[in-house]
Amino acid sequence: MTNPHFSWQFWALLSAVFAALTAIFAKVGVEEVNSDFATFFRTAVILVILGGILYLTNQFQSLRAISAKSYLFLTLSGLATGASWVCYFRALKIGKASQVAPIDKLSVVMVAIFGALFLSEKLSVGNWVGVGLIAAGALLVAMK
Repeated sequence: MTNPHFSWQFWALLSAVFAALTAIFAKVGVEEVNSDFATFFRTAVILVILGGILYLTNQFQSLRAISAKSYLFLTLSGLATGASWVCYFRALKIGKASQVAPIDKLSVVMVAIFGALFLSEKLSVGNWVGVGLIAAGALLVAMK
């Protein structure tokens, strides 16, 4: 049996908890601050924390050991993350967290579609029904 503290399910659930806290904390934090500056400040906090984790756990890697493909896709991922954060903070600035977050979570639906299209991931009929329910649920929660 796999140790639940190291399973993908454990880390994914923890990610969801922190993502929920992110929405709540960000909504309060962005009230009196420009949304782009708020995104910049949050990113700086993340850089400091991750730098500390890498330092304390001796996990820094040689930049030469990383392939060009990894550099390309990590750069594209960073650009997409930055764009997502800028858009998310702007949405939080003008909308309710309880409406913005569910629409943001439509990314789950998009990951399923993109994973099937670009990564050849296979989802069962039941999986696709679940994806549809996630989409419907996100839209219902976000409606006034």
